Amino acid sequence: MAMRWYIVHTYSNFEKKVAESIREKAAAAGLSDRFEEILVPTEKVVEVRRGRKIDTERKFFPGYVLVRMDMTDDTYHLIKNTPKVTGFLGTDKKPTPISDAEAQRIVQQVQEGIDRPKPSIHFEIGEQVRVADGPFASFNGVVEDIDEERARLKVAVSIFGRATPVELEYGQVEKL
Repeated sequence: MAMRWYIVHTYSNFEKKVAESIREKAAAAGLSDRFEEILVPTEKVVEVRRGRKIDTERKFFPGYVLVRMDMTDDTYHLIKNTPKVTGFLGTDKKPTPISDAEAQRIVQQVQEGIDRPKPSIHFEIGEQVRVADGPFASFNGVVEDIDEERARLKVAVSIFGRATPVELEYGQVEKL
């Protein structure tokens, strides 16, 4: 039994449903031992909606599911006949496995994303923003410096007609 990583192409936004369906169908058909791992690579990101920080998940590869499995006729047809699956990645309708090193790199990328949630918003120097939280709430300002590592901005806020630099977190400002 040779377990290898294959990439299954699915309808977008149905990746987790497909992964669950494959697990259920494999268990029902008694083929669970032929599937080692079914993975939907995602990372946690922090989004700001209406001035609030919200943790969400972002898929690394929308429309794809990674499956470590033993490729046989039974397992091939089990996946091909799963609803919302369009096929395998490969040539001439033949599934092509990816290398273990490539799969390991993706798994490591997922692990890093879990360890450190990344903000999903990006600012540019010179961009107009509105302060949404803190003592300067509802003031407008201009982004002067960006510290992506700490998810903080230096914003020039106009206070009494003078531009005053204020350091704020990403979640404390809204784009205009």
